[in-house]
Amino acid sequence: MESKTLYILAPCYNEEEVLPLTSKIFLDKLNSLIDAGKISENSRVAFVDDGSKDKTWEIIESLHELDPKFVGVKLSRNRGHQNALLGGMSTIVDDCDMIVTIDADAQDDVNAIDKMVDDFNSGSDIVYGVRDSRETDTFFKRTTAQGFYKFMSMMGVETIYNHADFRLMSSRAVKALLEFKEVNLFLRGMVPLVGFKSSTVTYDRAPRLAGESKYPLKKMLTFAFDGITSFSVKPIRFITALGAVTFLLSIIFALYALISYFVSKTVPGWTSTVLSIWFFGSLQLMAIGIVGEYIGKIYLESKQRPRFFIEKYLK
Repeated sequence: MESKTLYILAPCYNEEEVLPLTSKIFLDKLNSLIDAGKISENSRVAFVDDGSKDKTWEIIESLHELDPKFVGVKLSRNRGHQNALLGGMSTIVDDCDMIVTIDADAQDDVNAIDKMVDDFNSGSDIVYGVRDSRETDTFFKRTTAQGFYKFMSMMGVETIYNHADFRLMSSRAVKALLEFKEVNLFLRGMVPLVGFKSSTVTYDRAPRLAGESKYPLKKMLTFAFDGITSFSVKPIRFITALGAVTFLLSIIFALYALISYFVSKTVPGWTSTVLSIWFFGSLQLMAIGIVGEYIGKIYLESKQRPRFFIEKYLK
């Protein structure tokens, strides 16, 4: 059987500290797979520069000059991790048979790629890299991450538990993914919608070699909220249900007030008045905020602006 072409795709944003280290890890893995006859000699390591402000692109250019197995895609400006992944995949999809997406910090185990390629050769179009454990995470990150996946499941969003963006996709699966035209990207929820045969590979995540994480708490919360509002209308339904419950409570309270009035037990109460105003006022503001979030996403989608622009492609 003729070996297929693999591209290892890594999005980069201000990764000048870690890229010289991880690029060697990716290249060594690529060469080992080529030597084993699992992939074609035309296979490459592709880096996507997501509008970095440091010397990330200069490093990618120098890597390309030193070894043609390194290729680079440069976005015209920073568009975020998800757009960088999609922009890179759309650029290289016609040059390969399968793409493995992985973070540039190489915390995801590159040795899992061997099993991914084996699964691809066995007929899987999508192979998800799933973390075996979260022992390397802090207690806070471990707890919030696990809570995120469980909450997404409660909201009706189909995701793979403990899977981030470390996955293999065949070229036809990538082309199917590119048919999705939404601006608000949440690939962890979009990829399962593609269908096709899929499988999972477990691995242990290593500590970061250098540099800092590009996903602080604020970005993680924004990412989670975007995922929920892009794939589920349950928050709006929750507001409807909450409104129905508070309406029933208000009827009960009204009956109580009327009975108290007729039996002459009414006592003006400042505390109950203030509490009710704060409660219903905050409830209304929360409801308006959530509905506004959905309207904002409709607004962004309706403009149909391009999700990214490719400035350069070193191939």
